[in-house]
Amino acid sequence: MNNTNQQNMITQGTSIDGNIKSQGDFRVEGNLKGDINTTGKIVVGKTGVINGSIMAESADFEGSFAGKLKLTGMLTLRSSAYIEGDVEITKLSVEPGATFNATCVMKAGVKELKKSEEKIEPEKEEKSA
Repeated sequence: MNNTNQQNMITQGTSIDGNIKSQGDFRVEGNLKGDINTTGKIVVGKTGVINGSIMAESADFEGSFAGKLKLTGMLTLRSSAYIEGDVEITKLSVEPGATFNATCVMKAGVKELKKSEEKIEPEKEEKSA
């Protein structure tokens, strides 16, 4: 039986060196040096520190992260968050006070981009005519 609705947790005072692969959500209050790959959500609490890479659906940070972050959904940065590295996301929410020192690429659906370009192009042509 696959219990993907249960949350995995790395508690405060715990340090892990290594890679984690999971289908469930993760909460990190401790220290992780390595990679997390999950189809779920990652929550990094105020005491949480991750150095490595993250591949997940979404992430919510109060703690620190350094490395490569790739999400298919939203990245939420709380006021105490500290992020540095390379970030690839579809949506971003940043509270005042958060530190975001990253190269960020926002991936949107290709179809949406083409539709918006089509709408913009005719307007430009009409204005210039």
